[in-house]
Amino acid sequence: MANDTADKNLAYENPAFLSSDEARPLRIIAEYLEPLQRLQRARVHDTIVFFGSARITPDGPMARYYEAARDLARRLTLWSKGLASHAHRYVVCSGGGGGIMEAANRGASEAGGRTIGFNISLPAEQRPNRYITRELSFEFHYFFMRKLWFAHLARGLVVFPGGFGTLDELSEILTLAQTRKLERPIPVILYGSSYWNEILNFEALVRHGTIDAADLQLFQRADEPEQALALLQAALAVPEDTRMPYFAHSRTQRE
Repeated sequence: MANDTADKNLAYENPAFLSSDEARPLRIIAEYLEPLQRLQRARVHDTIVFFGSARITPDGPMARYYEAARDLARRLTLWSKGLASHAHRYVVCSGGGGGIMEAANRGASEAGGRTIGFNISLPAEQRPNRYITRELSFEFHYFFMRKLWFAHLARGLVVFPGGFGTLDELSEILTLAQTRKLERPIPVILYGSSYWNEILNFEALVRHGTIDAADLQLFQRADEPEQALALLQAALAVPEDTRMPYFAHSRTQRE
């Protein structure tokens, strides 16, 4: 009886404590360790991340971008499946929701590949789309932990038209690249030149001196799935490091 009573007082079995402010560090750590365990178990080595609006539908006015993301993800998955590797390489990864995220997961699934969804819990509930591989569907509470996982495994990033969330995610990766906080380059492709040229004026940032002209080399533009795939293939090289997953490590100050 004494042991039974003691077990009921275990902190890690106390839901009220685990949901408290004091236990927030534990919840944050859990959003790192639990995905890590599952990704290792699934032998996922690295990813190609697709960002873009959840509001772009296959039958809406921007449907061409939905179909382009689907096509690119399918082509990328077929290419990656043909690589000689003991692990799953260049797995298509999205934010797990609808729109461009759904299109990317859908294209990869249609090519017979595994595909990842890093979903975020929101007040207006965002449900994981049905094309994510079941064991690679993740749910996050903390935006910053979700973004860590986007960057942690990424070997390439394709950014389709999107809103505040897409701009936030794009800026995060460009900032990490600009400040050389990652020890490896991540090719960034802005898909849809007409959209991005209207929405973002990077050249104006250079004129005003808030970024360097060299920073414009941190990304490329593409307007066709074949073009985007060719850019990714040209930028990607199989690393000598065979650890799984293949993490993007932060540079130390000494470096």
